[in-house]
Amino acid sequence: QVQLVESGGGLVQAGASLRLSCAASGRPFSSYGMGWVRQAPGKERVVVAAINRLGSSTYYADSVKGRFTISKDNAKTTLYLQMNSLKPEDTGVYYCAAGTKGAGAYEYWGQGTQVTVSA
Repeated sequence: QVQLVESGGGLVQAGASLRLSCAASGRPFSSYGMGWVRQAPGKERVVVAAINRLGSSTYYADSVKGRFTISKDNAKTTLYLQMNSLKPEDTGVYYCAAGTKGAGAYEYWGQGTQVTVSA
């Protein structure tokens, strides 16, 4: 089992930055890949960024490339998402997710943190 707790969401204006954090516990941190999944109002969940278990490979959705950076700190067993140049379309609930079956097939989920970007 993996327990995930997100923090760092909030209400910001367009152009601002936020950093999301996800504290993980349970299974060894390097044994699973992780990602950030966004659910916008009325829309399905979308993987916006993912990182493999070793932190050596990352994925970004086209909509966030060049603006978001995913990283993990193995010593702190924490996943991060640095979000710069935020846009109103980045608004949504951001979930931290983890698993061993690849991005999009995560087995473990956090409770989500709300990010709201005003125009």
